[in-house]
Amino acid sequence: MAILRGISALQRCVRTTSARNIPKGLARGYAATSTPLRKTGLYDFHVTAGAKMVPFAGYSMPLSYGDVGQVASHHHIRNSVGLFDVGHMVQINFRGATATDFLEWLTPSSLSSLSSYSSTLSVLLNEQGGIIDDTIITKHASDAYYVVTNAGRRDRDLPHFKEKLEEWNASEKGKEGPVEMEVLEDWGLLALQGPEAASYLQSLTSYDLKQLTFGKSAFVPIEGFNLHVARGGYTGEDGFEISIPPSQTVEVAKLLSKNPVQLTGLGARDSLRLEAGMCLYGNDLDETTTPVEAGLSWVIGKDRKENGTFIGAETVKKQLKEGPARRRVGLVVEGAPARQGAKIFGSDSEQIGTVTSGIPSPTLGKNIAMGYVKTGFHKKGTEVQVDVRNKLRKGVITPMPFIKPNYWRG
Repeated sequence: MAILRGISALQRCVRTTSARNIPKGLARGYAATSTPLRKTGLYDFHVTAGAKMVPFAGYSMPLSYGDVGQVASHHHIRNSVGLFDVGHMVQINFRGATATDFLEWLTPSSLSSLSSYSSTLSVLLNEQGGIIDDTIITKHASDAYYVVTNAGRRDRDLPHFKEKLEEWNASEKGKEGPVEMEVLEDWGLLALQGPEAASYLQSLTSYDLKQLTFGKSAFVPIEGFNLHVARGGYTGEDGFEISIPPSQTVEVAKLLSKNPVQLTGLGARDSLRLEAGMCLYGNDLDETTTPVEAGLSWVIGKDRKENGTFIGAETVKKQLKEGPARRRVGLVVEGAPARQGAKIFGSDSEQIGTVTSGIPSPTLGKNIAMGYVKTGFHKKGTEVQVDVRNKLRKGVITPMPFIKPNYWRG
């Protein structure tokens, strides 16, 4: 493939960034390792565009481009349109007569009631109800699903899927309707995000994008390509996530990155998602955290709360009934930004929680954070103290998202 040619020459030109230069909100995505970093199909494309490449979730990914800083990129997404390479995410197709039942075993979502070409945020749970990963599940038909999971959880998710698939297909139900899994290796995934995303994409297709409301998807003709387009994203803005076969990824990226579209990296992606109140796995979610604690009870279908046929149901149902011991909250912190790991204290100096993500918000001009506090301290307006560099700063529990989402709902 053409993209693979000349890598050595391009590698000599790339400006790499060390782990200590990665935004603190992304720190857990970086892990020092002797294993060679994976590359998305757009690695050369990024280098040519002047990207600062950093290790993230086992991949070499763009942090920023040229002299455009994180804050400038952030504002461009909020006001115009930008393009993210999210091809490091894992894309999987599940097919089979019992695919719905299989995925409803692995997750607490009501997939049977989901309409065709609709998506839902969901979570993969372990036996204790902890979140193995958060995921977007798109139903194409009752026997066909498209699932996207996090790159940093690839080595945990794929063996989990394989193990559970073998267990399922060996069961009586599985024998009646076996399920197969297809990992879409090396496929591209691009996120076009911002208030001008729809008008830009509409100029490239005859498909009426107004029909594609938030959470819906379709196969859309785009300048000769027929691509899976899902309306949604990770920024709080209107936008689309576009899945692309490996041989077409570079061409589509070039098509989608013309003026006014600005290439955007991990730095701005982190601040945008936190303003939108969205979790980053490894920071705000992990296997010791349940969906109830994480404020994700809404992904649990009403019928699933009652029948409890999903992995980890016992813990989840108990917390739904009795309440969790801690809860995910938003915070506005005075004076200085609270970063991941900062301790949260109550009025009596007792530690009541910990910050999991924190930034100075470019949009709001305030220091915002996300974290977990003991139940009882989670109510809107509750004042707390946050230890920022050994100095206690006033924090106020604040509803999330911090900014009003601009999703297209028709």
